[in-house]
Amino acid sequence: MTDAQDPKSPQPSPPSNKPESDTSKSATPPQTPPSTDAGTSPTPASQGPSEYVEPPTTAMSHATAKPVAGTAEASGNMPANPDTLTRPAPAPEAPPGASASATSPSVQASAAEVAADRNPIGTPAPKPSETATAAGSDEPPHQPTFGPGAARPGSPASMGTQPSYLQAGDSPWSVLRRITSARFRAWYDRAGQRITQRTLKIGISARIFHPEPGSKGLRSKTLQYLEESIAHWVMSRDVLVFMIPTVDTQGLLHPSHIRLHDYAKHLDGLVLQGGADVSPHSYSEVATRHEWQGDRMRDMYELELLHEFVEQGKPILGVCRGCQLINVAFGGTLHQDIATDLPDAIPHVTDTYEHNRHTLTFPEGSSLAQMLGPVDVPIVNSIHHQSVRTLGRDLSVEAVCSEDGVVEAIRYRKAPFVMGLQWHPEFHRAGGPEYLDCTPVLDNFLRAARETRF
Repeated sequence: MTDAQDPKSPQPSPPSNKPESDTSKSATPPQTPPSTDAGTSPTPASQGPSEYVEPPTTAMSHATAKPVAGTAEASGNMPANPDTLTRPAPAPEAPPGASASATSPSVQASAAEVAADRNPIGTPAPKPSETATAAGSDEPPHQPTFGPGAARPGSPASMGTQPSYLQAGDSPWSVLRRITSARFRAWYDRAGQRITQRTLKIGISARIFHPEPGSKGLRSKTLQYLEESIAHWVMSRDVLVFMIPTVDTQGLLHPSHIRLHDYAKHLDGLVLQGGADVSPHSYSEVATRHEWQGDRMRDMYELELLHEFVEQGKPILGVCRGCQLINVAFGGTLHQDIATDLPDAIPHVTDTYEHNRHTLTFPEGSSLAQMLGPVDVPIVNSIHHQSVRTLGRDLSVEAVCSEDGVVEAIRYRKAPFVMGLQWHPEFHRAGGPEYLDCTPVLDNFLRAARETRF
């Protein structure tokens, strides 16, 4: 048995004929008879006790509003969201023949709300006079309106004025000057970055191993190599090291158009490492003993290499034999054997090799002393039996042995950095903390390489 058949269920009260007040409208939505076809009369209010009378539907927008698609109210069992915008249902059509004055107040209210829905939320509907004015104007209604004398953005009138981001006194020349200055600063920064951050490339001259008569394998070939410690000492300052080989332009097997000049052009500095004696023929003398013949082939190769770097203005650091070669390159001569030519000198080469050592004395005005700074007892190793005898042109003595006055360091005065050290600075760190730290010499050499690289 349904609720309509239950005698205890409450029956709907008959509609009242009294007009509703504003309070009743806000509290209870007004009820309107359901729409019927033309010519049919609405169902009478009084029905039999066994029939259930459906309450009339309301015409107010807030009671019969349809949910907008995509909102929570559009889903089946979702609860209604009071904040969701709803679109009111269309007002019921009036029966044919009904006059406009006969339209009920609820129908008029629904039509007003439908008209309000065509406008933005919270904005009152335009009056008919305003709509007619907008329709008769030259501009579309959605275009913004500008006051008298104001130029619309993008119009020719606005393009002729000075942009607001420019200064009041700016002229085309002042703007051009600032642009040129900014471009120059950017170029200067890039050039400075390239000068200060590009890795230096340092070349090291090669030692030469000549074939031994009757030998086989590698000993029957000419070998060019460098000693590991000198390469690692230079590389410790984060630079690239390249061994420079000899160049044989007249070779029958592998001739080349590369010259030592090309190495001097593309490298930033040169290190002349130690090795065999300098041949007395290189400074126009004859060897007093056969074992002091030296390496004439290497002399010719390194002398050409040295002069190419000097002409390019690139720095040169000579070590042991390299120090002696710098003196010979500028017209100086050598003691072929210290023990023979200087009998009062201390032994400068012994069986202990790099562990043989002595102290240094710096002449007044020595640039080497300024590089090294104050040192209590400068101790260096000694592994050479030849030394500077006659000083070459434009050379100065930078250090001498404290015990016998043998020249231990020289410098060429007419170049940014051309210096020779008679000892081996690459062996000092392994020798112990008492040895002279020659890192400042290497740093000054690399600093000159960076300054003269262009």
